[in-house]
Amino acid sequence: MIKYPTKKSTYQRQKTSVKNRGMNFEALIDETNTFYRFQKRAVIYKKPIPIQIVKVDYPDRQHAKIKEAYYKTPSTTDYNGIYKGYYIDFDVKETKNKTAFPLKNIHTHQIEHLRAIDEAGGIAFLLIRFVVHNTVHLLPIDALNNFLERAKTGRQSFTYQELVSTGLEVNEGYRPTFDYLSAVDTMIKTIKNL
Repeated sequence: MIKYPTKKSTYQRQKTSVKNRGMNFEALIDETNTFYRFQKRAVIYKKPIPIQIVKVDYPDRQHAKIKEAYYKTPSTTDYNGIYKGYYIDFDVKETKNKTAFPLKNIHTHQIEHLRAIDEAGGIAFLLIRFVVHNTVHLLPIDALNNFLERAKTGRQSFTYQELVSTGLEVNEGYRPTFDYLSAVDTMIKTIKNL
C-alpha cells in the first residue's frame, strides 16, 4: 500500500513481475486506468466480454463454477471511457516481432468499431507494444486507416519505424505505468487546431 501525502485516501499499486511484463500489458493498462481514476483525471474501464453461460456447476452457493459458455458477439475493443469531455475507445495490441506489426492482428470488427467512434466525434486509437524494443506507441485511427489503405495493394503490415514516425510515443513510468493520456492530449490539440 502506498500512501501519498497529498491525498487522504490511498492508491494501491498492483504487484507486477518484471519478467512477465510482456504477458501483462493489459494488466499494466488496467493499473494505469485505476491510477487515472484515483487522480480523477479520466474514467476508463476495460470492457467486459459478452458471453452466454450455458452450464453452471453448483456444488454449493459460494462455489458456483461456470462449466460451459460461448461468446455472444465478437468483442469490439478493449477499453473505453471519458477524458476531458471526449469519449475515447481503444484496443491494446502487442507483438514480439522485431521489425513489423501484421495488420491481420487487428480484426475487421475492431477496425469498423474504431472508425465508427471516430466518425461520431470520439477519439479512437490502438496502443501497440513492441516487446523486443520495450516501447509503446499510440496509433491514431487516421494513421491506421492509411496503413489499411496501403494494404489493399501491397504490404500487409507496418514497420516499427513507420509506427515510430506516425504514432505517438507513450512513456513508461512509475505513476502511471504507461501515461497514454499525454499522447491523447497531443491528439486533442490536433483536433482543436483543425
